[in-house]
Amino acid sequence: MANQQDQVVRCAWPGEDPLYIEYHDTEWGVPVHDDNKLFEFLVLEGAQAGLSWITILKRRQAYQKAYEGFDPKLVAKFSEAKTEWLLSEESGIIRNRQKVLSSIKNAKVFLDIQREFGSFSAYQWGWVNSQPVVNKFDQDGQVPAQTELSRTISNDLKRRGMSFVGPTIIYAYLQATGVVNDHIQQCFRFAGMGSSGRG
Repeated sequence: MANQQDQVVRCAWPGEDPLYIEYHDTEWGVPVHDDNKLFEFLVLEGAQAGLSWITILKRRQAYQKAYEGFDPKLVAKFSEAKTEWLLSEESGIIRNRQKVLSSIKNAKVFLDIQREFGSFSAYQWGWVNSQPVVNKFDQDGQVPAQTELSRTISNDLKRRGMSFVGPTIIYAYLQATGVVNDHIQQCFRFAGMGSSGRG
């Protein structure tokens, strides 16, 4: 179902948290084509594994600083000393060694994909012929955790050497970056997000 705040109907998942609401209203589902922003979401979605998205949102600024503005070229060159700093309390990020090491490895694969396709955006949007997939759900409970598309992309990224890119993580990533529009139909953000005739 949806909730109302200031007479605006939106998806129910942001609840009443102002940070969550702002993210839902301004970012979630908006098509992203900037490679650094796409890399940011890959890092953040991977960091979210086993945690809530609001936990990551509250640390987003710390991630922005720790990951050098999410420049994959810089992240790919992170040293052992930088890695240990990322795992320290002062970094402000989730201190999980596997996730941190994965993000550095994923940056290297991200650069490989850029070289192959010209940009990561071209790779990502090529899976949907550059048109967002628009689903038409009436309540949040109808939204799947993964789809055939997310499983296909997940398998391809794993084949290329990425980790923390399982089909559920990738589906959340596709939702976040606008490849999939999963705003419920009653939500004020549903309209105008793009249309592909799918769903």
